[in-house]
Order: sequence, then structure tokens, then C-alpha cells
Amino acid sequence: MADIDVSDRVIIVTGAGSGLGRAMTIGLAEAGAQVVALDIDLAAAEETAAASSGPGRVLTVACDVRRAEQVNAAIGRAQAAVGGPHGLVNCAGLGMAYLARDYTVNPIRFWEGNAERWNDIFDVNIRGPWLMARAVAPLMIAQGWGRIVNITTSFNTMMRSANMPYGQTKAALEAASAAWAGDLEGTGVTCNVLVPGGAADTPMVPPETGYDRSKLNDPRVMVAPIRWLCSTASDGVTGRRFIGRDWEPDTPWQDAMKVAGAPVGWPELAARASRTQARPEPGGRETL
Repeated sequence: MADIDVSDRVIIVTGAGSGLGRAMTIGLAEAGAQVVALDIDLAAAEETAAASSGPGRVLTVACDVRRAEQVNAAIGRAQAAVGGPHGLVNCAGLGMAYLARDYTVNPIRFWEGNAERWNDIFDVNIRGPWLMARAVAPLMIAQGWGRIVNITTSFNTMMRSANMPYGQTKAALEAASAAWAGDLEGTGVTCNVLVPGGAADTPMVPPETGYDRSKLNDPRVMVAPIRWLCSTASDGVTGRRFIGRDWEPDTPWQDAMKVAGAPVGWPELAARASRTQARPEPGGRETL
């Protein structure tokens, strides 16, 4: 992956203070990018910035992605300070531990969730990415180049029982990613999905869950693919999902992206629906 160059890119990463966001922020900065590290916890974002030893720089900005005024202010500050943006990585998120830290030991059925906290999870995990993308898309379209990368989750996590609303929010973001890629077609701006490929060793999986930490994905599996996705090497690649665990950083990116990539969303269901729609029912009606 030595041919990947992001030294002239300004990349915004939300949720940069911990977990996957921290790993990607450091990884992008070490590859030379100017990273704008957003987090609701400014101290955490500053710790991430301090941990970066690469040639790139990290600008830290406090931002609650649920609040449109904070999103707009953060992007305005970033533009004034470093220019861009060329990329947006939507990583800020709340998981099931926000409802109960031992959610795997004492499962929470959908009727047992705290309503206010359910709202918070939806607001951070789907409203936040939309507010961020809504704010940066016109800027990227105007410059004729840009990257939006949404961090979702594995398909089985989206559907797993006693894992709601986290799974539902990520399914919504997955579907949104497919739609945004379509909306952005022909603009020079792409939209893709990146996932670790299973539970990762981050604060979103607290010790109370009982997971064997040695079997969790290292957050750094996200680094090689996010560098590629934020570079000109990925020009024209849109509407795809990539699995960090399956990305081999020591192989040419042309091979790595084929092994780790697949269409975003549920294209086989879309294809089935299209075939059905083309087959009218008796009386001229079409089915879904």
C-alpha cells in the first residue's frame, strides 16, 4: 500500500476520540493527511491527536453530531483552518452498551429498551451521519471530488435479536449509503461503507460483555482500506462495502479491494424486486 497518497487531503473523522475513529484518524495522519478529528469529548479527540506521530496534522473540534448547528460550526471552523474538506468518515456511534454494559449477559429485548436512550442511539448513528453528509456534500460537489465513508456493521449484527436499536440504525445507514451513492453519481463524490468484519476491541464492547478480547478485531484493520478510500486511487469506486479484516495491507490495492469488497446494501433483493416489478399481474397491476 506504499503507493497510496493522502498527503493533500483534508479528511473529517467523527467519533475520533476512541475505537475505530481513533485508529482511522491516526492512520490517516500517519499517511500524511490533514485530519479534522471530531468528537463530543474534546479531551478524547486531543488524546488521539497526541498519539499521532505521522507527518499529517490533526485538528481537534468538539462536536455533537446530533446538532445541526454544531455540525455546521465544526465544518466552518475546519474550512477556515485547513480548507477542504475532501473526505468525511462517519464513525461516531452509540452501541448496545449505552443501554446496558452487560447487554450480552442480560439481553435487552426490544420492548425493554429505554425510550430516551433509543432516541439517542438513532440520533447519533443515523441522524448524525446524515447531518454531516448533508453539510459537506455541496462543498465536495463544488470542487468536483470527495469521499463519504460510512461505518456500518456486519449484516448478522443488523438482524440479531436483543441487539436493537444498534443493528437497526446500522441497517438504515447501510441503506442510506446505497441511496447517497446514487444521488452523487457523476459528481466526482463517492459514498462507500467500511466495516471491521465483526466485533472490534473498542469501548463499544465493554468488559462486562464477557467477550474474549483476544478474539476481537484490532481497530487498525480499518487503516489500510480507509487510506485507500480517501485517496485518488479509489476514483470511480462508489456504492461498495469493504471489510477491514479481509483487506490485506501487504498486497496491491487492486487485489485487496477485490477480496475485501462487495456491493453496498442488499443488491440481490433489489434485483429480485426489479424482476418482479417488470412482471405485471393480471389486470395490469405490478407487484413489489
